[in-house]
Amino acid sequence: MGAKGDGQMTSRIENPFSIRFVLPEQRAMYLQMKEDDKLVPMLVIEQDELESFHYIIRDSACEDYAITVKWWKAVKGERGTICSMWGTVKWIDQNGRRIKLINDADSQWISIDSITCVIS
Repeated sequence: MGAKGDGQMTSRIENPFSIRFVLPEQRAMYLQMKEDDKLVPMLVIEQDELESFHYIIRDSACEDYAITVKWWKAVKGERGTICSMWGTVKWIDQNGRRIKLINDADSQWISIDSITCVIS
């Protein structure tokens, strides 16, 4: 073994408090706090943007081309995360105010009221 490896072992043995032990509960709480820091409130979308989203969604459904839809999903109360999916709009449920987006790997019902971005 090289001198570098020996020096590291010696320092840890001489100072057993240099290694910090963390309980699984503490680690889980820390990781949850880090995840909570990533949560965002629901975005406020302007009316002209909403109309543009609706136009692209209808066009994707009629012309059968893929779009990317981003939407807000509640996680903790008023805070949530932004989800994203690429696919073709196969169904627009006017009564339920939702769309069905489908790609080769997945299908997802997305609430129209939670959509934050649509990219064609």
